[in-house]
Amino acid sequence: MEPISEGSSGVAVEDIQDRLSRLGYTIDEAERAACLFGPSTATCVAKFRLDHDLPLGSSIDAPTWAALVDEGYALGDRTLYLRLPNFHGCDVRQLQERLNILGFSCGEVDGLFGVHTEAAVRLFQESVGLLGDGMAFQETYDAIERLRHVWAGKPASGPHPMGGMGFARAANVLESNRISLTGNDPIARNVAAHAWNLAGATTEKSGLDLIDSADVAPAGTSAVIVLTSDRPAKRNRTSSVLMDDLETLPRRLRAAIESSRMNPPVIRLSLPVTKGSGFTVSNAQALAVALLDAICTAFAR
Repeated sequence: MEPISEGSSGVAVEDIQDRLSRLGYTIDEAERAACLFGPSTATCVAKFRLDHDLPLGSSIDAPTWAALVDEGYALGDRTLYLRLPNFHGCDVRQLQERLNILGFSCGEVDGLFGVHTEAAVRLFQESVGLLGDGMAFQETYDAIERLRHVWAGKPASGPHPMGGMGFARAANVLESNRISLTGNDPIARNVAAHAWNLAGATTEKSGLDLIDSADVAPAGTSAVIVLTSDRPAKRNRTSSVLMDDLETLPRRLRAAIESSRMNPPVIRLSLPVTKGSGFTVSNAQALAVALLDAICTAFAR
């Protein structure tokens, strides 16, 4: 878009002034009446850019306009769900802040509706008796609002679902390694698919491949991880690891990879799933987050 700057007038300027005013920026009434981009409008734009870590300036360029639109959304204005590109805006940030305070961790409050935010929405929905589909719409917003007495005025910090790894480091590991992931039963394949989606949302250059079986791993694969909901057999030519103690899981996974005599190493990872127990989408997402964190930690240099 062409920048809109001081001296401009018309409907576009009126829209900009309305958005800034709703955000609490004070614009001269004469400028608003004339829909004129005057000195006070320019000052408000400059303050807005400064407040939102945008380059210094007093004109509305494409990034400033995008940020201004984002800030105009309030929680409840639209249905939020996982998509690419992610929904982003003030409403997403408000959702993340409130869920974090309520104990349903979205991770960093970044205003992006990504996989961790979707997982937190699912867990919250299930906890209050709603369908846990990860789509935030009016019923979900109403349930959050009923808990205003819990979250209002509280700090929005919460535990990060990526453990100690962090997004930037995890992205670097995923981009630097070719790892194949598969499952040998429906539950395992479900978890594998969630982990693959999670890796793709962490970085578009993810080297984590979702494959049908260990026999079809792509060339250059560093390791193949086969998920299973069964306990390892007593005699199995593949290395086996139990996904029980998450603190030591990365080290045990790395040791199994390095000690494998297969090329590429094939590691059988048994999921902590009890036969006959209910297995939900939230269970799959939680296991996928822990799994991806362990894989990234195991391959980190």
